[in-house]
Amino acid sequence: MKFLTNDRLLLLNSAISAAYQAGHLITRHSQQPLSVQNKAAGVSLASQVVTEVDHLCQELILATLLPTCEKFDIAVLSEESTDDKKRLQKDFFWCVDPLDGTLPFIEQTSGFAVSIALVSRSGVPIIGVIYDPLEQTLYHAIKDSGAFRNNNPWQLKPDLDLKGQYLTIVSDRSFVQQNYYAQIMAELKTIANTLGTEDIKTIQHGGAAMNACWVLENSPGCYFKFPKPQNGGGSLWDYAATACLFHEMGGIVSDIHGNPLDLNRSDSAFMNHKGIIYASNVQIAEQIKTMYSRVSRMQKKSHG
Repeated sequence: MKFLTNDRLLLLNSAISAAYQAGHLITRHSQQPLSVQNKAAGVSLASQVVTEVDHLCQELILATLLPTCEKFDIAVLSEESTDDKKRLQKDFFWCVDPLDGTLPFIEQTSGFAVSIALVSRSGVPIIGVIYDPLEQTLYHAIKDSGAFRNNNPWQLKPDLDLKGQYLTIVSDRSFVQQNYYAQIMAELKTIANTLGTEDIKTIQHGGAAMNACWVLENSPGCYFKFPKPQNGGGSLWDYAATACLFHEMGGIVSDIHGNPLDLNRSDSAFMNHKGIIYASNVQIAEQIKTMYSRVSRMQKKSHG
């Protein structure tokens, strides 16, 4: 199936409307007592916490998107629902994270957002919408039609002169707890020096959607996750919308080896198997890939 221009705009507007509605609901509940529960998910605390707001947002978003599902025969994958695998049968599916960054939302810090994407069966993001209710910032992109910030065309600032600038390293808070954290930070400082930047600055408290957006807001920068054997590493709904945004802005998004993200992985919704890289330019992405290869070899030797 191919969408006509008007169809793509209808789908985009439906996703934006759903994201705004969910964002307003999140704002209304942000200062109220929350019932926090645990769910079976990845190994990190951030992936295991869930609130009633997550579920309320999902209900609202799906109710808004349902007419488009019926009209265009679109499947749905959403974080707080069981994966019915219809995404593997339909030409397109909505990929929804109703409240990405539940942990920072609970802690009343920045870093949470609504994330909605339309993804093809082949795993290509067609539409990406991210809404940050704390800053009231809407990011959206549509394949081959550009990226937008608060409905204004948005482009990466050119990295013409990096002297005096900082390389922004965005990571999950679980990254700080890894036994190789100090080694990686030393490697990143070397990369910053190689690129000609002053030093590094870190952001380590957001959910995946805002982590990616913060790379764009604070370029030059990157957000990465190494592969790991345990379930986790983010899920399809964590990356689909921002992948569309990066593609349209000319940023780099890939797995840790430089291959396209598998955004319709058939055997699991988790993305721990190959890791991820979001980078504001190709030079940074290549440096992260090289760093991972070097660190991976050293770890294998130490365990050998």
